[in-house]
Amino acid sequence: MTDNQVVQTYTDAWTHAIEAISELLAALPSDSWNRATELPGWSVRDVVSHVIGVESELLGDPRPIHSLPSDLFHVKDDVSRYLELPVDKRRCHTSPEMTAELEYVIIRRARSLRNATTGADDPVAMPLGPGAYQVPYQRLLQLRAMDLWVHEQDLRRALGLSGNLDSPGAPITRDVLLAGLPRVVAKSAGAPAGTTVALDVGGPLEFLRTVRVDQDGRGSIDDRITLGPDVRFSTDWETYLRLATGRVRADGLPAGRLRVDGDQELAERILAKFSVMP
Repeated sequence: MTDNQVVQTYTDAWTHAIEAISELLAALPSDSWNRATELPGWSVRDVVSHVIGVESELLGDPRPIHSLPSDLFHVKDDVSRYLELPVDKRRCHTSPEMTAELEYVIIRRARSLRNATTGADDPVAMPLGPGAYQVPYQRLLQLRAMDLWVHEQDLRRALGLSGNLDSPGAPITRDVLLAGLPRVVAKSAGAPAGTTVALDVGGPLEFLRTVRVDQDGRGSIDDRITLGPDVRFSTDWETYLRLATGRVRADGLPAGRLRVDGDQELAERILAKFSVMP
């Protein structure tokens, strides 16, 4: 694909995910806004507040002036503190206020994306406060499409409204998460040279990947089938998503959701570091 086509693909996925979030909330009962999600300390309302906060910042809106409580157990560093501020600020907002603000942000951000003249490789800032850094424009769009799709799925699980597991944001999310797997295997888990680790993921987004550790200890990933890998993980797409985004640990899964064959000790080391959410 050309750079323009890549940008459009990410923009389309962003649009699909954020509009799906808006549709989920449209008829949501007031008490459902307080349902817990798999993100520590965050409710449905908090996830929506996070989406509003990040997209507003990308529009250039000033950050809210607000002091965080000192007893938020899930706020552990400067980045989480930065992300928490616009979330905590909205904890007293009503559901109509939240949906109205989200709709307004969607309208403005969609217009901004349509009218953008930024080149695919032009450097732009990631909105992470003290952790801010420059990335190419297309990388920012990729990460925003992924973040919104992942949060759509967070909301769906919290509300018991499964769906869109194969929508446009799904393959984008898969590719970002898989890109982090070689480092998990080779570096974080310390797999020795010559190790192969197979990942067999079933529908609705099926794929088979193999991580290989070369003689220099570097990991790589490809879609070639490997007979007799040192470790094989077999699971479904949603379970892989939850593991790779840190929503659940392997020992917290129901029986049968993850099958592990091969070197069990190495598999445990890999699973302990499996979350690669940027």
